[in-house]
Amino acid sequence: PGGPGNRFDDPPGGSIDGTGSSDPRGLTAAEAARRLLQDGPNSLPEPERRTWRHIAFDAAREPMFLLLCGAALLYLLLGSALEGGFLLLMVAATVGMTLYQEGKTEHALRALRQLGSPQALVLRDGTPRRVAGSELVAGDVILLAEGARVPADARLCAADGLLVDESLLTGESVPVRKLAARGAMPPMRPGGEDLPWVYSGTLVVQGHGSAIVTATGTRSEIGRIGDSLRQLAPPPSPLQRQSALLARRFAVLGLAASALLVLVLGLRGGGWLEALLAGIALSISMLPEEFTVVLTVFPALGAWRLARANVLTRRLAAIETLGATSVLCVDKTGTLTENRMALHALWCGGVELAPGPALPPTHRALLRHAILATPERSHDPMEHALQAQADMLDVPARPAGARLVHEYGLTAARRALMLAWQGGPDPAIVAAKGAPESILALCRMEPDERAAALAAAAGL
Repeated sequence: PGGPGNRFDDPPGGSIDGTGSSDPRGLTAAEAARRLLQDGPNSLPEPERRTWRHIAFDAAREPMFLLLCGAALLYLLLGSALEGGFLLLMVAATVGMTLYQEGKTEHALRALRQLGSPQALVLRDGTPRRVAGSELVAGDVILLAEGARVPADARLCAADGLLVDESLLTGESVPVRKLAARGAMPPMRPGGEDLPWVYSGTLVVQGHGSAIVTATGTRSEIGRIGDSLRQLAPPPSPLQRQSALLARRFAVLGLAASALLVLVLGLRGGGWLEALLAGIALSISMLPEEFTVVLTVFPALGAWRLARANVLTRRLAAIETLGATSVLCVDKTGTLTENRMALHALWCGGVELAPGPALPPTHRALLRHAILATPERSHDPMEHALQAQADMLDVPARPAGARLVHEYGLTAARRALMLAWQGGPDPAIVAAKGAPESILALCRMEPDERAAALAAAAGL
């Protein structure tokens, strides 16, 4: 069980811990410690830390930087200490600015990683415990609740109205419904409704449940994505390619002109030493010493301005690439957006209206009942949109004195969420929201009214 690579699959008998036991109390602390030692922590490999040596080496590899160093060396060899010292000062300023900006970004990223260390609620020895997410092992029984991040890939053994936001893995902004597993089944990739699998890094937006950890670390879905990304080498930016080409051209042109001058002056009898010095002076005059300073200072200033807007720049080359972007192609909702929804229209009694201050009482009542069918402290983006619109229109969220007595979660047979309330102006009220077919099945309507409602829902 467990095995190398932090992978665990239930045997046909449906064992929880992979050893033939179906004990619902989860693993013992001793067994969890053994598996943690065997499989390693439930964490993704951190990218190699960029020390000041790495940053300085990357800056020194730039062709323009090498030209600047070459020009400074030639000035010093010719005895022009003032010019050579000035160029070396520019070299030091360029490296220092790069070290400061990228070093500050690396420090901020390390601090953010430490603050974002996830926690998990797990059953150990039959008792719920909150442990670091990195301590989870294959076979652990984890408890999931609304608002929690799934700490590892797992198979659901119980689910009550569970909705999970998988946009981190799929790019889809709409949460997907999860159902508990029935019998043994192979692992499946993210995407699709009614699957019994939850994945590391996704967010529970509604409901609760329990699940058996099946994959941790790099064997999880998000770990596989990370492995694929680590195999990609970032290409040089357009400005880096252009400056490298320009540096090569200047170097070739300068060497050719210097060689020609040395040859002409030497053959004319002016002395080969004097001709060599004249050729070196010509090559120095042709080197674009200012380019390196400009190409470093301006991106650093851009990174500083972005930092004031709370945007961290890990590579200065990203500033140039961002500034040169003219076309942005997006394939899925939620990939680059804030993954938020907004209420667009309300349909009631055959009339569709956009939400606004002049909303009639019938449509305000519809919005009020939608809020009554929304659990408190919900993390669902659709329910956030309903609550935000109700707040803007001063629609009361809950009747005064009403209390929630029961919540009916989503099921495969009834794709609707229902909340039962008691107290307040009404003795009892049950508010429901969900799929149009499920809601209409709960209502007493004439056939023509039902058909009109279905047609309106299909047209939205």
